[in-house]
Amino acid sequence: MAEEEIRIPRKKRRSPEEASVDPAAQEMLAFADLRGIGTAFSRADAMAPCNIGSAGMCCDLCGMGPCRLTKDGMTGICGATIDTIQSRNFIRAVAAGSAAHSDHGRDMAFTLKAVANGEAEGYTIRDIAKLRTVAAKYDIPIEDRSPEDIANDLADLYIDQFGQQRGTLAPVLRAPEKRKKIWNELGVTPRGVDREVVEALHRTHMGDDQEPAHILHHAVRTSLADGWGGSMIATDISDILFGTPAPVLGEANLGVLKDDMVNVVVHGHEPTLSQMVVAASQDPEIIAYAKAAGAEGINLSGICCTANEILMRQGIPAAGNFLQQELAILTGAVEAMVVDVQCIMQALVTLADEFHTKIITTSPKVRIKDATHIEFDEHNALSIAKNILKEAIDNYENRGEIRIPDYKNSLIPGFSHEYINYMLGGSYRASFRPLNDAIMAGRIRGVAAIVGCTNPRIQHDSHHTTITEELLKQDVLVVETGCSAIASAKMGFLLGDAGLDRVGPGLREVCETVGIPPVLHMGSCVDNTRILTVLTQMVEEGGLGDDINEVPAVGLAPEWMSEKALSIATYCVASGAYVMMGGSNPVEGRGDKIPDSVLVADYFDSGWEELYGGKLQFLDDPEEMIRRTLDHIDAKREALGLPGYDPTQFGKSGDARLEEIEGLPLEERQAALYGRVPAS
Repeated sequence: MAEEEIRIPRKKRRSPEEASVDPAAQEMLAFADLRGIGTAFSRADAMAPCNIGSAGMCCDLCGMGPCRLTKDGMTGICGATIDTIQSRNFIRAVAAGSAAHSDHGRDMAFTLKAVANGEAEGYTIRDIAKLRTVAAKYDIPIEDRSPEDIANDLADLYIDQFGQQRGTLAPVLRAPEKRKKIWNELGVTPRGVDREVVEALHRTHMGDDQEPAHILHHAVRTSLADGWGGSMIATDISDILFGTPAPVLGEANLGVLKDDMVNVVVHGHEPTLSQMVVAASQDPEIIAYAKAAGAEGINLSGICCTANEILMRQGIPAAGNFLQQELAILTGAVEAMVVDVQCIMQALVTLADEFHTKIITTSPKVRIKDATHIEFDEHNALSIAKNILKEAIDNYENRGEIRIPDYKNSLIPGFSHEYINYMLGGSYRASFRPLNDAIMAGRIRGVAAIVGCTNPRIQHDSHHTTITEELLKQDVLVVETGCSAIASAKMGFLLGDAGLDRVGPGLREVCETVGIPPVLHMGSCVDNTRILTVLTQMVEEGGLGDDINEVPAVGLAPEWMSEKALSIATYCVASGAYVMMGGSNPVEGRGDKIPDSVLVADYFDSGWEELYGGKLQFLDDPEEMIRRTLDHIDAKREALGLPGYDPTQFGKSGDARLEEIEGLPLEERQAALYGRVPAS
């Protein structure tokens, strides 16, 4: 292990309990501490963040700097004010986040094209109904045509969205009419994914765009190219190729690792890789190969958003979220961690040297020094996936002492917007009407979308679970994606009755009646577009306003850390949502007092709210995030003329009520059920 990690002074390290609320993580952190092994947690403790850069007061965009604006009235060498510098730094982060998510969508589009033309080994079109539905939205002919012909045309349309120079991105047509009008009037409707990202970088080159509001105007356009472009494309194609998610039973946490099987952990964000590794792991040839090596078989699990992809479609367990990637290796039970793109720590290779784990990189975009590289190619997908698994199986004999924490929770993931439609109305009356009615009646106070990363500078999972637990008590329906969803899964919120004792009476009625968990798992981070689709359908159903900004809903990223999170936040604000981010504020600095200067954080709040009806705030305190969430939801209810929140009205229906009256005499039972004794 690297010397600088071993030398971290003990007094600077948090205890395992201070670092994480997850008992499995605590157990592995205690082991790391005992062995003097560094992790993201100990490195965060040892490295104080730069208080200038973290507040957005540093510019390093040219060779004259870096310029650090630490006093009132200071400017950079070129004269750039702190507001300009903060705006430039922010839009560059949004551009990087948009590029990452959208490049994922581009790869999916090329895979769809290859599948349509019979050039992608092992892949098929699994959801023909969704293919036809999506194609019809774009006026692609579907009648009397094969799925492959339809998919070929859809792939061509989607591929074109990335290089398109003029016009409007095709998925934008799915936004509410009022929202599209706002974007068109403000000039932020995205033209092409690549064009918006490139223009963001051009504008921030030294000597270019210098007006903060104008820079942030294009940050909105760039983010919309992600949320209503690249990410939406990625989600559509994943559903078409691998199946639209529906509820399945799964498990989460490090306890899903097996002591008698070859453990392979897939980590990253590309479902093309992970889905094929799932298929290969079930191949009789590979199972026999594993048994010949002395194992009982292959045990596959996931980390980060790859975990969500295979969890919600195949029921493959999740070993953990972002901050558990190193902890999985610490168990000594992982033969291979197979990674592709995004959120992969370079420290994995150094850590793996202390154990027997192989780190296998697979993407042509991502290599890590000293890792094993087996490049993945969709045209030979199944063969490559088998080779990857054989590498892991061959490593089984090198396993040493193992220590798998005995912690895991069951969960039910897979709540796509299509399934929510079905569960609320069935095959013939699928509708969001029951959800809207429950909100209008006050059984459900409102909706919170809790998404995003985990961050080692915040107690692992704590903000996610604290906010989720309190909002459920307040009858707020919670939908989650990404690492946030895995955090809630580990706390038992994603398994029906297991979490209902911690849910308010009105929301509990709905969960019992429909048969759903109080927290709905909606997929990986790229699947935040499903949340936009749900909000759009709620608007179209009627009764909750005619645009997303009127719905009693809030978005939260309590432990954010990546540039993708800033892109997601921005496109959600531009779609009309109130968004709160927990932890560091990248535009916190206040060194500039030039007259009429726009303070960027204030512009995120009041400026964007005036333009889009949504706003972005950065807050440290989860209790304050909860308070503002409830205040916002209640204000939106009042603006819609809905009754005020009153939890005493509900809680006497559903399965729990039936159990309560089961033992009553007949007439009392009838009166309780029907409000009267039926005539004989």
